[in-house]
Amino acid sequence: MVLDCRPEPAAPPPGLDPDDAPRHVGPRPGKTIDPLLTGTNRAIVLGTDADLAAVTVRLLRKDLLASVTVGFLPTAPGRVARLWGLPDDPAARADTARNAAPAPTPLVRDDAGGVLIGRGELSPIHATVYVDAALVLRGAASSVQVEPDPDHGVAVAVRHRRLLGIGHRETITRGRAVQFGLRPGSTIVRDGETYPRPMDRWTFYRHTAPMWVARPR
Repeated sequence: MVLDCRPEPAAPPPGLDPDDAPRHVGPRPGKTIDPLLTGTNRAIVLGTDADLAAVTVRLLRKDLLASVTVGFLPTAPGRVARLWGLPDDPAARADTARNAAPAPTPLVRDDAGGVLIGRGELSPIHATVYVDAALVLRGAASSVQVEPDPDHGVAVAVRHRRLLGIGHRETITRGRAVQFGLRPGSTIVRDGETYPRPMDRWTFYRHTAPMWVARPR
């Protein structure tokens, strides 16, 4: 099942079989795609990182993470293609999405009911940040970036501007979860989408079960 999450239907990318017949579902699809997911064992998302996250949320809520392999054909620059090691060539990328054996990949959730597939970012930030039991920030930073980590769950990069404002200093901490205590003014971005409401607390954490991804071994 190919889910076309582009704003308007268009020609499929190179490498897809004519029999794949993408179903146009539009950007960031919701529960209307549930019947499509229930009837397949492989869902290929044609769209952005945010579209992939939206489809993953539906798989999670319908308890289909263990039975549906997820492939990805990105239509815009993002982080997931690099994290998953997807080929640069469009035809090779389509072949991977259609035929690669499923690989277990950590799924990162948040306490607002969403998931993080590629990258989360808070910027600018003044906060208290814990990765598991380790305090990694108390105060200001240029930004904090969170990505799924294949061994631990999350990788948290805290960036500070160097003296004289030239470049940044970055520290990376890995763990199962990251917790933020936020001051007003921080912006939370998940997979390129800004969270619409102000929050004074936020958590990203590794889900108890992996998602199964069509990616190179």
